Order: sequence, then structure tokens, then C-alpha cells
Amino acid sequence: QVQLVESGGGLVQAGGSLSLSCAVSGRTFSTYGWFRQAPGKEREFVAAARWRVGDTYLADSVKGRFTISRNNAKNTVTLQMSSLNDEDTAVYYCAAATNTLSAAVAPKREWYEYWGQGTQVTVSS
Repeated sequence: QVQLVESGGGLVQAGGSLSLSCAVSGRTFSTYGWFRQAPGKEREFVAAARWRVGDTYLADSVKGRFTISRNNAKNTVTLQMSSLNDEDTAVYYCAAATNTLSAAVAPKREWYEYWGQGTQVTVSS
């Protein structure tokens, strides 16, 4: 049974850092992504990584502040966040896709088959 479990969310002051982890069990995937959803807004793309290709993608809003990485031994995917601001406040979701998604569709949530339950990140100003 496939499970994605996020952890690491919490309350952080503006300008601070936070690291989110996604523990993946059941199998491995070719593409992992992070999305977020703020109250009253659509779920939006944050970051993706295509492990077999060896590249990553970041939304423009987080470039230079966030990084995505994977620990193969632990089968976890990490979203390292820094210079956080109140616009980063949201529930963050980990997602996984069987296929190596193209650059055009990796930011699109409908291409991911499995999702975690989400973890809340709140940035206080």
C-alpha cells in the first residue's frame, strides 16, 4: 500500500526557515512534487523533482528560497524552505507520479497519482 506522509510543518516567523519531509512507503516513483494550498485559494505547484532525469523544478515564487531533495536510502523527499513570508502560509502536500513527467506537466497536480494528507505551515509577520 502506497503512503505519503508529510511532517515538519509548524509556525515560523517571517524570514525564518523550515524543512518539510515526505516519507514514501510502498514503492518508489519517478517524479515527486510539493504543492500548497492557502485558505480560499487553489492548490498550487511549489516544486518537483524527476529523479531518473536528475532535475528539479521550482515555482517562480519560491526560486532562490526553496529546494527539493530526496534521500534514497530513507525514501523521503524534503522541501527546504528559507526566507519565508506570509504568502508562504498554506497546507503543503507531497505528491508522487509513476512516470517521469515532462517539464510541461510536472507543475500540474492532475498528473500526480498519490498524495499525502498535508502539513500546515504558518508564517507570522
